[in-house]
Amino acid sequence: MSAIKRALISVSDKQGLLDLAKGLAEFGVEILSTGGTAKLLKEAGYSVTMVADYTGAPEILDGRVKTLHPKIHGGLLGRPIASHEKEMREHGIDPIDLVVVNLYPFEATVAKEGATLSDAIENIDIGGPSMLRSAAKNYERVTVLVDPDDYEGFLRDLVSGKGEISKEQRFAFARKVFARTAEYDLAISTYLETSFETPEEEQSPETVFPEKLSLEWQRVMELRYGENPHQKAAFYRDVASPMASSGARPSIADAVVLQGRALSYNNILDMDAALACCVEHKAGTAVVVKHTNPCGVAQDSSSITAAYQKARACDPMSAFGGIVAVNQEVDKSLALQLVETFLECVVAPSYSEEAREILSAKKNLRLVALPGMVASTEDVAWSMRTVAGGMLLQASDFERTAIADARVVSERQPSPEELASLDFAWRVVKHVKSNAILFCRDSQTVAVGAGQMSRVDAAKIAVMKAQQPLVGSVVASDAFFPFRDGVDALAEAGAIAVIQPGGSKRDDEVIAAANEHGMTMLFTGMRHFKH
Repeated sequence: MSAIKRALISVSDKQGLLDLAKGLAEFGVEILSTGGTAKLLKEAGYSVTMVADYTGAPEILDGRVKTLHPKIHGGLLGRPIASHEKEMREHGIDPIDLVVVNLYPFEATVAKEGATLSDAIENIDIGGPSMLRSAAKNYERVTVLVDPDDYEGFLRDLVSGKGEISKEQRFAFARKVFARTAEYDLAISTYLETSFETPEEEQSPETVFPEKLSLEWQRVMELRYGENPHQKAAFYRDVASPMASSGARPSIADAVVLQGRALSYNNILDMDAALACCVEHKAGTAVVVKHTNPCGVAQDSSSITAAYQKARACDPMSAFGGIVAVNQEVDKSLALQLVETFLECVVAPSYSEEAREILSAKKNLRLVALPGMVASTEDVAWSMRTVAGGMLLQASDFERTAIADARVVSERQPSPEELASLDFAWRVVKHVKSNAILFCRDSQTVAVGAGQMSRVDAAKIAVMKAQQPLVGSVVASDAFFPFRDGVDALAEAGAIAVIQPGGSKRDDEVIAAANEHGMTMLFTGMRHFKH
């Protein structure tokens, strides 16, 4: 055990500070402090020695130098061995037994709108991390607290230990310090890697991707298993890297599970896919996903229930065991529809009390609430995928050609109704695995061909799986048609309009096929492969 006689307290976050001071005062602990922390403690009636008075060295350089002094770091790093104790006495250095420090709010500063590089630099703490690391290194004698949430437990341990803290607890606190300082340094490094004093338009392309990419992930939960029961898995939130969400798109990492079994690896993948598709739309939209592919998407301005019924009707067989995302509250009417099909998860901004009661009958159904689930034209800034021994990083595919900017290449011009349907289809097809062919009518998918090795096969599979008539439908293709056979298959099924990127060597043949069939065809100039 290690008795606490002298503490150094210097905190930016004053949460719980006075309760901590009260507990220390009851054990007669001498308090050293600086700046605003000392002022608050003195005003509350506690005896405080200013660090400047203790060291005999004033705070200088606008407070940049306060605690960087041998009497501070010698008092923290001196070990409980004869040689150190003798040297400390010779230099008039008293041991410091407790350090309570949290750091300048760098992360909060740079997260503020309009924060400048100068603001960030001034909020890089120097003395704080130095004291924390010195104290944590010497945990065999020194107790160190970096998190206000630990004050209450620390005081309980202090009382039960009669003024002393166990070595095991000191080590636990020290581990937390090194995790926090690593997180802090990573936040600074990441910010500086992606921040520039020159205007964005003057930056060279080479600056887009950092030379070294530092990542930090916080575990959200351990999962029952991975893709298969024999694989262990966990879910992590990206907290400090350039790939962290800027808040533009809601994240499953922020969702709350209201009922049902614990989420699985596959549940999270499917929910992310459903969410990405759902938030592209402002009107009431429902998305049904199976194995990360949309098997039904629909909009309906009259009710979210109608949107779900239309989405499920696209492929009711695949909807069995699927994931549903809706962008409006789940009400009683929708809940009654949802319980008719076996589903793994439902994701929604909220659920009415009546809906919760109805859905509670499906005890294994995972209800997931995501209050920030709103339409977004942006995605997370970066997406990454791992390969053996490496990682691929790319800008996320949140750009999309507006239907008004698409180029009509066929002889027949599209009607306003066809344009509206093509716009909806183009929003959805980017979320279908390549090669992707998507039949739509109005604001409803009616057939999906996903993940095929050839585009014509994707078209044929979509036609084969269709549960509704395809005559008069429109089609979106995530990439160009390499041959006219794909267009011929669409026309044979009854499609009357196609939207695609264009860019094939045989575009002329493909356009000719559309004209032969009396179809309208639009080129977007933008591909949406999803591997």
